[in-house]
Amino acid sequence: MSLGIRVSGRIGRPVAEVFDAVVNPKKLSSYFTTSGGASAPLVQGTTVTWWKDAPVEVVELVPESRIVLRWDGGTAEDKTRYKTLVEMNFKPLEDGGTLVTIAENGWREDEAGRRGTYLNCEGWTQMLCSMKAFVEYGINLREGMFLSEMKGEPASAPDA
Repeated sequence: MSLGIRVSGRIGRPVAEVFDAVVNPKKLSSYFTTSGGASAPLVQGTTVTWWKDAPVEVVELVPESRIVLRWDGGTAEDKTRYKTLVEMNFKPLEDGGTLVTIAENGWREDEAGRRGTYLNCEGWTQMLCSMKAFVEYGINLREGMFLSEMKGEPASAPDA
């Protein structure tokens, strides 16, 4: 068994617009991958780079419905990286908004794995909040949020 997390939130825009805010590198770089950006659009079967040096494999992409990614989300006790699986689901709501659910699974059941689940749960929650602000109001919530990003580096754990 492995550890995992799941977060969700409502974005007050149609699913096509919300989905595009994730697959479109210019938009994603405007609210999430702000330091180093996203190298290319998400296309099934490709690998893109987020934050200058984080390879993200696009395992599955169903337009306006689902994105499945694999990336180096976990860190073992010996500090080596291992892959976790991220699933993003986009559900149109009757009110015209979109319910976005993000799940990440595959952390090892050890102290480093538990810490990774907590940190990435925080990160995906911030991504949803930032996505909402950007898609609904054009606001970049990440600007000035992390000291590392203010120096032009990707966000990192406070004690990493």
